[in-house]
Amino acid sequence: MTENPGVLVEQAVERSLRLVPTWPAWDGKPLTSDDGRTYTPHKAVRRIADHMIDHLAEVEALLAGVPTQPDEWHASALTSAADLAPFTVEDVQEAEQRLRRLGRTFTLRYAAVDPAEWDKDRGANWTLRQIAEHLVELDWYAEQVGDLSKA
Repeated sequence: MTENPGVLVEQAVERSLRLVPTWPAWDGKPLTSDDGRTYTPHKAVRRIADHMIDHLAEVEALLAGVPTQPDEWHASALTSAADLAPFTVEDVQEAEQRLRRLGRTFTLRYAAVDPAEWDKDRGANWTLRQIAEHLVELDWYAEQVGDLSKA
């Protein structure tokens, strides 16, 4: 397969962003996912961005031939006071800008290396393609908040 795997990340971002414009209708009550964790609009955006940042740092470390940084995020286990803030139209715009830039960075980064790097064996680590394929599920976080236009 020769299509840039980074495009998969951009597509996952766009799937997530289909829901974000409905989130200013959020009533301020955290939503509970099937696994019992709580989500809010701000937390979903934070988790999408943090997940991409984590794996982008992993890609960079793998390409540089250095160890990846250990994962010490609180991730979905943490719901911060900032996560509980009202979600405004301005927050929609900020999320769109932030997440699209991060998604596009994957496509550009993968385009900047020889496609042979995408599937190169990285030992105990995933290949670059596997990392991008893993991020296909980014929209799961957005789905935990869902379409609030019907709320």
